[in-house]
Amino acid sequence: MRGVNAESQRVTRPGTDRPGTDRPGTDRPGTGTGPTAVLRRLAVPGGVLAAVVGAFAYVGAVDPNQPGHYPVCPLLRFTGVYCPGCGGLRSAHAFVHGDLSAALTDNAVAVLGYLVFAALWTFWVVRAARGRPVRFDLGPVHLWSVGALLLVFTVVRNLPFGGWLHP
Repeated sequence: MRGVNAESQRVTRPGTDRPGTDRPGTDRPGTGTGPTAVLRRLAVPGGVLAAVVGAFAYVGAVDPNQPGHYPVCPLLRFTGVYCPGCGGLRSAHAFVHGDLSAALTDNAVAVLGYLVFAALWTFWVVRAARGRPVRFDLGPVHLWSVGALLLVFTVVRNLPFGGWLHP
């Protein structure tokens, strides 16, 4: 391309030539401060809470201690080994009814999971209400730690001295 000044040929990428994109807080959805913007930011955490409350309400109403309401754990049925989730429904049922000792007896890791979920959900709602981004960056160390905790829990609950962890 002879005779063409290289400075005059500018390549623009899609979305970068819009007016107002250089100002912070413009052209981004959900960054307003009005009540509508706050409600919009809280819609997803509210939906997640509604789903969890609905699941807990169902498990609280339909007793997993009565046979025939829920499927049997296939690992327990075919091998006799308790998986980390065995007793989770009975734990949730006891938790809904306020019997924390029975919930811990049925599945202590599940109760820990309920509490961690409540803390993370609260953190999510506070950040969303303030208009700040929410990021949970779990690195390999965190994921391996959770996996190791579940593995130790599973092994201990299946050993003779871990009978107190049986559901």
